[in-house]
Amino acid sequence: MKQMQWVIRPEHTADTIAIDTLQANAFGPGRFARTAFLIRENVPHRVDLSFVGLAGQQVAGSIRLSPIRIGQTAALLLGPLTVSPDFKNRGLGKALMNTAMEAAARAGDTTVLLVGDAPYYSPFGFQQVPFGRITLPGPVDPARLLVALLNGADMPEGPVHGGSGDAALGPA
Repeated sequence: MKQMQWVIRPEHTADTIAIDTLQANAFGPGRFARTAFLIRENVPHRVDLSFVGLAGQQVAGSIRLSPIRIGQTAALLLGPLTVSPDFKNRGLGKALMNTAMEAAARAGDTTVLLVGDAPYYSPFGFQQVPFGRITLPGPVDPARLLVALLNGADMPEGPVHGGSGDAALGPA
């Protein structure tokens, strides 16, 4: 497939319907039962760390980071990263990842957690969480629980909770 030049910009409120449609098409109705979705439920994503990728005027992909806590550590949960099937394998997902991770590091955030495929996410600094170090409030394949440590952070430990305390406001 032909590589494209993407316009990556912060997510706007007007993008919500397009993003919801992308997520529904990519993940289907089963997404609401996934552990990562349940953690994000009723937790507003960080608007300063949420981006869309445009193909012309069309929202072709999006990425969001939401505040969480891992034990007592303020952290972020990445996801969903969504790319329209019409634009898969053209570099948009990677462009969105680079943008979001660079923005999180610049904002002073220290930990980004996700459930995903290590081969895809490891180039962005993600590594598998040591078994039992971080626990989620629902089922997850331990091989798919990944963390990126930013700004020299140490590996946090403990249970994950969505959007509590100062995490909603950004790093301390």
